Amino acid sequence: MEAASAADLSSAAEALALQVDLLQLPPEIPAPGAPALSGVLERLFAHWLTLPDTVALVGCLVQKAKASGGGGAAAVVGPGSAMLPSMMMQGGAAVPPLSPRSPRLSRRPSGVGAGGQPNRSASPLRPAAARAVKEVIPQFYFQDGRPPTYELKKQCIAIVDQLFAGHSNGLRIQEFRLVTRELCKLPSFFTTVLFGKIDKENTGFVTRDAFIDFWLNSNMVTMDVATQVFIILKQTNQDFLTKEDFKPVLRDLLDNHPGLEFLKSTPEFQERYAETVVYRIFYCLSRIGGGHLTLRELKRGNLIDALRHADDEEDINKVLRYFSYEHFYVIYCKFWELDTDHDFFIDKENLIKYGNHALTYRIVDRIFSEVPRKFTSKVEGKMGYEDFVHFILSEEDKSSEPSQEYWFRCIDLDGNGILTHNELQFFFEEQLHRMECMAQEPVLFEDILCQLIDMIGPEDETFFTLKDFRRCKLSGHFFNILFNLNKFMAFEARDPFLIRQMREEPSLTDWDRFARREYIRLAMEEDGEDASNASGDVWDESLESPF
Repeated sequence: MEAASAADLSSAAEALALQVDLLQLPPEIPAPGAPALSGVLERLFAHWLTLPDTVALVGCLVQKAKASGGGGAAAVVGPGSAMLPSMMMQGGAAVPPLSPRSPRLSRRPSGVGAGGQPNRSASPLRPAAARAVKEVIPQFYFQDGRPPTYELKKQCIAIVDQLFAGHSNGLRIQEFRLVTRELCKLPSFFTTVLFGKIDKENTGFVTRDAFIDFWLNSNMVTMDVATQVFIILKQTNQDFLTKEDFKPVLRDLLDNHPGLEFLKSTPEFQERYAETVVYRIFYCLSRIGGGHLTLRELKRGNLIDALRHADDEEDINKVLRYFSYEHFYVIYCKFWELDTDHDFFIDKENLIKYGNHALTYRIVDRIFSEVPRKFTSKVEGKMGYEDFVHFILSEEDKSSEPSQEYWFRCIDLDGNGILTHNELQFFFEEQLHRMECMAQEPVLFEDILCQLIDMIGPEDETFFTLKDFRRCKLSGHFFNILFNLNKFMAFEARDPFLIRQMREEPSLTDWDRFARREYIRLAMEEDGEDASNASGDVWDESLESPF
């Protein structure tokens, strides 16, 4: 039995040839084959084979090999070889690659190519099937919009067939309003412009096939609402919107909205209302300027929500964003009050009267130097109605981003993008003089400067940037201190009525509150004039009655 074991051990030793390059010896030990290790590794391996644990392991493997019908060296490297350490397997057996962190191995790992670059396809850790399959990235950008799915297209066609049923020649513009609102999910006053976009030949009808070609085949159905509105409104050869592009929408709104029906008897005010709405839209959304509105600006703004609100709300005055008639009434009446000669232009002497002479001459000079915004009036030294709309929106709500930019440019005398202490002092000097003339206790600029720094909290206390105002909610008070004496004094007085009003209605902006107060004042004045005229008529009749 011992002789058989010795023979089996000898045959196993012959089968288990040492692979010295797989030992991964520490770096301080010389590489195999060096003179210092000549014959040492062979003796160590022979010694390992004589250890009791090794003899027991090899004997167990031999017995299993005999039981399975094999024998000799082939049995040793057969089914039971999985129990041996991988470094002891003879050539031809698959082994995992060496650790790439080994610093001394001279042989190239199996995962490295001829040029020293990693060979991912040769890695034995990756399955062959995985190496052969290429990763496919689905298309995520569609220049003309994402094509609708089969189910969506089928659903839309079914609705189209239902809406166009019984109209073989197509739908007229009034019949098409249901398509605009129910199928396209757009405000109903987009009907006119959408109808004209499809009926390019001006036939007065939109057929079923023409609508499907425009709405489905051009992928309009899968676009977001802002993109749909942008494509419908813009001209074919432009990638931006102009003020003229909004005129069909405002005309449809004036003709069909119940809250504006009373304006039909005064066409001239219909035109002024439409102009004011467009000016307000471009004031809030067009950040680049130049009278252009891009798709990105349209998506960032709140115009789409305001359009939907105007379509759902019968009282147009509840649509505070852009469309409120009361807001238009306030803007137009304030302009008419200042335009004493009614030539529809305002000069410096007119504007200095705004807000009961609230503004300083220096800030008015900066406005008429067209630094914050170039005038559209085309008359030198004159401000037109559009320019006044931008002014009054900036003056009455200095917390909005367009207003902050407007007044920042006014104060920035050298146009270097920062407000220095000297620039602030230049504007406050006139405020201080006006306070002294009104017998108000003067405030030193040094004290005001500390208050302004504490109010805004700039990153660098030696100057102010537009970014500093973006982070602060008190930017309006900052500018009022410099050039609006009435609002400066009101802020110092801390009117409890105004404070309570702001707390009760936090959703309203400063412009919303101003417009509401002014509309009530103007309405009361108009009612008072009507009452005076009526009483005068009665008095005249009483004088004439005895005769």
